[in-house]
Amino acid sequence: MSYQEIFERLWTDYTTQNPSTKKVYDLLLREGETIVNDHIAFRTFNDPSINIDILSKIFRKKGYELKADYHFLKKKLYARHFEHATDKDAPKVFISELQVEHFSDHLKNTVKNWVVKIPIQMLKSGDLLFAGNLSGIPSYKTYEKLRMESEYAAWLYVNGFRANHFTVSVNALRDYDTVEKVNAFLKSNGFLLNDSGGEVQGTPQDLLEQSSIKAGMVCFQFEEGEFEIPGCYYEFARRYPENNGKLYSGFIAKSADKIFESTNFYTK
Repeated sequence: MSYQEIFERLWTDYTTQNPSTKKVYDLLLREGETIVNDHIAFRTFNDPSINIDILSKIFRKKGYELKADYHFLKKKLYARHFEHATDKDAPKVFISELQVEHFSDHLKNTVKNWVVKIPIQMLKSGDLLFAGNLSGIPSYKTYEKLRMESEYAAWLYVNGFRANHFTVSVNALRDYDTVEKVNAFLKSNGFLLNDSGGEVQGTPQDLLEQSSIKAGMVCFQFEEGEFEIPGCYYEFARRYPENNGKLYSGFIAKSADKIFESTNFYTK
């Protein structure tokens, strides 16, 4: 499987589970825009059987290399981003993990029990990245309790392994060539923006501006019945050139910190 096929498989799952993301994509296509994927992101726990090293293996085998790492002290997250060694047009890959040891015994035990339920054969296969929730039907009571400590942990507990978001490259858009224009277009079509810290994260001086829609609400089966919780979201990124003329390819931790909140629970 080529890296392009990996992304196609992830995209199919992402848009099937999250119709709002496909709606954004289709609206931009209808406007005559060319949609280029800037990067894709994943979430995991820092358990050695499912951590960043494990999830990134499938990409590293396809020519991706580690470029930088990031720390999010308040959210107790660690992340790395990877870029393809030879194909400059390949989407970047951003993988974060929750540092479970910094949380309560309840969260630690929940994660431990969640991980131990993952079938051994799946951990050894190359399909973990596409597998979703492998730990059985979740408890809504547990989800709510996790949210009190970490929205990230609660989201992962239910959604499992899948692309957390894809990202439209604003640089590749023709008419919606600024993040502000993209945001106005999204709002005019009824989408809710993640406005944590403002609707635009970053500045031209940071060499990266980003925005995102709030994750669409998805119906999940819980032990207590069916409930809607946030699924995945769509992000938009505009990159600026460095002194050497090349577009900045990294990420800004203070901006990513707010982008993570696109999957926070909300009421419509």
